[in-house]
Amino acid sequence: MAEEQKRQLEQQLWNIANTLRGKMDADDFRDYILGFIFFKYLSTRMEMYADTILKPDGLSFKEVLGHEQESELLQEIKSLALDTLGYFLHPNELFGELSKRGNAGGKNNFILGDLAKVLVNIEQSTMGSESEDDFGNLFADLDLTSHKLGKSEKDKNELIVKVLAHLDEIDFDLANDDSDLLGDAYEYLIGQFASGAGKKAGEFYTPQQVSKILAKLVTVGKPKLKSVYDPTCGSGSLLLRVAKEVKEVSGFYGQEMNPTTYNLCRMNMIMHNVHYKKFDIKNEDTLERPQHIDQRFEAIVANPPFSAKWSASPLFMSDDRFSAYGKLAPSSKADFAFVQHMIHQLDEKGTMAIVLPHGVLFRGAAEGHIRKYLIEEKNYLDAVIGLPANIFYGTSIPTCILVIKKQRAHPDKVLFIDASRDFEKVKTQNVLREEDITKLMDCYQDRAVLDKYSYVAKMDEIVENDYNLNIPRYVDTFEEEEPIDLAAVSKELKALDKEIEKTDKVIAAFCKELGIDTPF
Repeated sequence: MAEEQKRQLEQQLWNIANTLRGKMDADDFRDYILGFIFFKYLSTRMEMYADTILKPDGLSFKEVLGHEQESELLQEIKSLALDTLGYFLHPNELFGELSKRGNAGGKNNFILGDLAKVLVNIEQSTMGSESEDDFGNLFADLDLTSHKLGKSEKDKNELIVKVLAHLDEIDFDLANDDSDLLGDAYEYLIGQFASGAGKKAGEFYTPQQVSKILAKLVTVGKPKLKSVYDPTCGSGSLLLRVAKEVKEVSGFYGQEMNPTTYNLCRMNMIMHNVHYKKFDIKNEDTLERPQHIDQRFEAIVANPPFSAKWSASPLFMSDDRFSAYGKLAPSSKADFAFVQHMIHQLDEKGTMAIVLPHGVLFRGAAEGHIRKYLIEEKNYLDAVIGLPANIFYGTSIPTCILVIKKQRAHPDKVLFIDASRDFEKVKTQNVLREEDITKLMDCYQDRAVLDKYSYVAKMDEIVENDYNLNIPRYVDTFEEEEPIDLAAVSKELKALDKEIEKTDKVIAAFCKELGIDTPF
């Protein structure tokens, strides 16, 4: 039943999203529809919380308006809401009230001005409070004056009123504490937008099956986590996926360079009922200006932009994240810079898992030097996992996962897994199935050696290969061809010669009847 509700909610929200889609491109309509869903979520939470506070007084939140103690009651509710929810909404500012105003009397009443004020008020309600950084500029990408919504103010208003009306009819089931229907539906929408966003999708979304693998890898044997960190957190899907693998995560930390994606991540956190006091997401370039540099994390997951450019400034040679290695990752490929950054942030007993292009396994020069230091001097590399090609939106390249631990249970060996051939093709994408993920994780946990799938390499083998980690050097996936029975082939050729001879005679007879020369 819950699964059916979830699918129904996802479809309803996607249908509403397509109301806007005809007016603008995927990136823009994503920001509007997710912003409006988030506004409704905040409104519903606010009303539910206020109703609970007022229940002993026999009042509802909306009934406070016009009450003889209206001012005192609102002030008390605001004070409590800021601490518990992190924000405050006036009864007149609730999503449902704006929707009713826009559709009152069956007319398209103008509400754009009121809506813009409400969105600003939500952010301003947090000023000076502990949640100010978590709610600041959350609606910055919801530009209600944009020509993308329509040519005239009337056109813009008509579209917004229509969307609000449709959303107002949907039950988000927030009263059910055991349900995360809306959070899952929100994640579904983000995934749908990613599938149509082409190359840009990689900036904000990691496919769910990859997120699941990374999350499982860093939570093996752990029912709870003190902290989880993603230095390139995008929409936050990876952080949230980790939370699904354990009973509790005490703190979520992330950094995201793109302001729009940063806003989306914070919304996603709140929509999944992660309390504002439990997450700390920053909007900055992780490599150039790290924001959590003095903290260490029990679990770290990341899907950084593949082979991104970075400054590789010589000044970084005195940065604790990079100095010990003796060389910096090249400016044209920041892959190892992200690895070094994450290792620096990793707790002594923590685990990190990072998705990277295959080039990190074998490229030479500075990258080869860093790879050798990581294996020979630090001995942090626990596993190398090859994934299928074409599983990420916007790129078809094959990728790998590096699993790194500072304290390894098997310090003299590295596990290699080649999962590149286990997938199902769905439309234009390759997708890892549940059985593929289960097989991979069972192999990782058991450190099993499976024919043409996995191998446990001793350190001297890796040294022998000059620290080249290319998976085919360790996992033999060569498939022998069926032996050819030459006697049988000879027999078939003789039989064919006889058939040809018979056919030639038939053709010659026909040619004679027609009075023409035979073609042979």
